Amino acid sequence: MASYYTLDFEQPLRALDEEIDQLKRRVDALTSEGDSTAAGHPGELAEAEHALADRLARHSQTMAELYKQLSPWNTVRVARHPDRPQGRDYIEAFCRDFTELHGDRRSGEDPAIVTGFGRIGDFKCMVVAHHKGRNTQEKLRCNFGCPHPEGYRKAIQKMEMAAKFGVPIVTFVDTPGAYPGLEAEKRGQAEAIALNLKIMSHLPVPIVSIIIGEGGSGGALGIAVGDRVAMLQHAWYSVISPEGCAAILWKQANERTNSQAATALKLTGRDNLELGVVDAVIDEPVGGAHRDKADAASRLEQWIVAQLENLSELKIDDLLERRYQRYRKLGSYDVAEPLPEPQAASESGA
Repeated sequence: MASYYTLDFEQPLRALDEEIDQLKRRVDALTSEGDSTAAGHPGELAEAEHALADRLARHSQTMAELYKQLSPWNTVRVARHPDRPQGRDYIEAFCRDFTELHGDRRSGEDPAIVTGFGRIGDFKCMVVAHHKGRNTQEKLRCNFGCPHPEGYRKAIQKMEMAAKFGVPIVTFVDTPGAYPGLEAEKRGQAEAIALNLKIMSHLPVPIVSIIIGEGGSGGALGIAVGDRVAMLQHAWYSVISPEGCAAILWKQANERTNSQAATALKLTGRDNLELGVVDAVIDEPVGGAHRDKADAASRLEQWIVAQLENLSELKIDDLLERRYQRYRKLGSYDVAEPLPEPQAASESGA
């Protein structure tokens, strides 16, 4: 069994992981060709295989129980898991013939956002994805997935190119937020994101967006204006991170306040679905996408293809009107009829 980075709430799995690794090595040794121990003690191999099957079953049951009802704060932790698949991982998994495009033609290249043409199922697509980086050097180069203005300008320029050729757009969102540095602000960070929101709302091609990990504030929304928006089961999507919210409300970010903020923000997939912010929550393999990346990619690909098939049947005018109405109704509310004025005591007793 692979060795995983263990989150706090996953501690019950640590001992089982170690036992499974030991039993697998024992079974491999006993079944290796020419192993005299296996020949002399055939019952020992059967005993080791039985013990391995038992530990695997217990591991699956324990993991299912741990992930069945994750708290919002633990959901954030899973979304930040260092082994969780990122944008490039999904591109490599199911985007065939991917050709990456670079630069915003204004100031430079931002590796925190990946853009390019590729094929998903039977559809030619423009793929736009956040990327955090897999190792230390790449993470530093990508600002840990926090794009600069040139990243958002690159994204919208490539989306406009896709619209010119009538190619649908698929975006993978995974960012704690746009880069908040002074240089990014000088180059127009807020303006770049605002322009993306405006232009994406009018692009005459289908747009499908999926929050695959973190969906932080405008940094996420800058490439997430779509006809269909979904979240992976253990992703989060909110106006601010729990730590940022806790620092504002309670003047300190610690385990207790972060957990309270995560609950108050309604940032899980289930919460966002109930609020109408997203259209679907895509189930992940038990234990999170990082435990079975191939299965997670397959589920994501199937959902994307199904949405593109549905959206491709719509006329452009209908597509744009539905997109407008989708965002117009966010934050809608009902006005209750005022309660009747209570009668005065003297009137009621007369």
